[in-house]
Amino acid sequence: MDIRRVDSRVEVRGVIRAHGLSWREAYAGLLPEHVLQAQTVDPTDEEVDRWVERLWDNRDGVVIAVDTDDVVRGFADFRWGASVTKPFVETNDAELKAIYVDPDYWGRGTGTALLEQGLETLPDQITRLRLEVLSDNEVGKRFYEARGFEKTDTSSYELGGDSYPTRIYTLEL
Repeated sequence: MDIRRVDSRVEVRGVIRAHGLSWREAYAGLLPEHVLQAQTVDPTDEEVDRWVERLWDNRDGVVIAVDTDDVVRGFADFRWGASVTKPFVETNDAELKAIYVDPDYWGRGTGTALLEQGLETLPDQITRLRLEVLSDNEVGKRFYEARGFEKTDTSSYELGGDSYPTRIYTLEL
């Protein structure tokens, strides 16, 4: 698996697919079916345009996992700076906004490789990495806790008109 920065529209299309597949698997039973099915796995050109705009704004913080056939199998989106992070992210913190891996590649080290490469992209002044995960997302919680993240707070996330409890995790760097 090659871990590198996202660099093309084709790769962004693969990011969207990995995101949608991962959402549908990880959040099955946690989120309503209509929310899961709204996560696209076969994006239109307009959806790719929206993702390109969002990811290109933060190109330095987005890494992808690409297999030997040059197919994107996962991505991670690291953010820093008050204008692009959630309120629980403080000065000298970065946020792991997203890390998603195609479920067929879960348990193969892809997520860990994305996390490790993403940590390398962070500016020197960053001293903590923070993230938010749904409280009932057992796959996510196990992943982060196994990599040294500690639960430091709780919150909630609004999605589709409903509120879901979340956990805030922090990794001291």
